[in-house]
Amino acid sequence: MGTAGTSIDETAGERRQLINVAYRLLGSLAEAEDAVQEAYARWYALPRSRQEEIVSPGAWLTTVTGRICLDVLGSARARRERYVGAWLPEPLPGRAGWDHGHGTDPADQMVLDESVTMAFLVVLESMTPAERVAFVLHDVFRYPFAEIAGVLGRTPAACKQLAASARRRVGAARPPVTAARQADMVRHVKEAWETKDIAALVGLLDPAAVMTADGGGIVSAALRPVEGAAPIARYMAALTGRAPGLELLEWPVNGVPGLVVRQAGAVTAVASFDVADGRVTRIWVVRNPEKLRPWARVGEAHEQPDRT
Repeated sequence: MGTAGTSIDETAGERRQLINVAYRLLGSLAEAEDAVQEAYARWYALPRSRQEEIVSPGAWLTTVTGRICLDVLGSARARRERYVGAWLPEPLPGRAGWDHGHGTDPADQMVLDESVTMAFLVVLESMTPAERVAFVLHDVFRYPFAEIAGVLGRTPAACKQLAASARRRVGAARPPVTAARQADMVRHVKEAWETKDIAALVGLLDPAAVMTADGGGIVSAALRPVEGAAPIARYMAALTGRAPGLELLEWPVNGVPGLVVRQAGAVTAVASFDVADGRVTRIWVVRNPEKLRPWARVGEAHEQPDRT
């Protein structure tokens, strides 16, 4: 069955799904939008007769987007070797925090679930590009291996093996705590951070906790991960001491409770947390302003965030 009469609206309706796929593959909303834009450019460049031969435009666009993302992931490894300090995925604000000032924001089309938490995205970063594509498309979006084979240029059996390998990496990660438990822990961290209570912070952190910061060489940030409860607590307290007027807001980050740091009304950092056994085990702090553009209006009107 062909697609004669496929409308622009029909193919445009795939955009939400494609943005969601590409963000999980790349960990960057900006790069995801570029990948999807390129996929649509290739679709519209096809002759009308060729478009009508394609049974499922959505599947075609997904395959092309996946291939573009695979190329980006391949080149990203070399680019990240030149990146100043640690590279972290681009954080996404809770629904109430989207910056709507420039028309339709691709962030509006994101589905915020457990597959976009910072902890999950960091695990995805440990995979090879092929593993990541196979795992995300199959385990997160339920695409059959026969379709994934067309993206990776491998057999369905090989794609199945790649997904299994990736699944083992994810399986080694701890399951997330409940949103309520995470929110309580984040609130306690916020209170101790605001008061520079080092002892309280140490008590909230796992002794082997790790904090990773991403400044991208644009703003100051620890170039290497800070390890251990006491060093992290001192680092956090020092940040507060060097930045008078610092404001901490509890806000959903990639769908789970986190903290937003504002100074003089501008968002300067976004912190994500991993919690296990009643203590914070990992903190990821994104300070690179290029990754904070979707956060421009968070807290602007002091509205309550959407915690769903």
